[in-house]
Amino acid sequence: MIIVVAALGFENQTDRDHAVELTRDVQMATRVEEPGCHAYCFAPDPSVPTRIQVYELWEDSDSLAAHFQHPNYLKMVELLGTAKVKESINQAHLVERSEPVYGPDGVKAAFFV
Repeated sequence: MIIVVAALGFENQTDRDHAVELTRDVQMATRVEEPGCHAYCFAPDPSVPTRIQVYELWEDSDSLAAHFQHPNYLKMVELLGTAKVKESINQAHLVERSEPVYGPDGVKAAFFV
């Protein structure tokens, strides 16, 4: 799995909220249409009114690489290009192993023991 995390900064909350609304349909289309996409969310940060937090979860490198060629990605780039983004910080993380944080009994897991 590959996790992409990013933060997009805006001059003000109005610009941030506009960007979230502007990209809503592309976010959903990416989730529904693109093979290997498990999550794709651009959400307002509840603690920083000028920031969008981005979370993406992809099955593998091939699905993420295909995303960068997909019309949804190209549309997202176009929309964000008009959205007054002031700053973009982003990272991709290759996940070799994962497990739930809590078990079915609500007890925290002992990570990767």
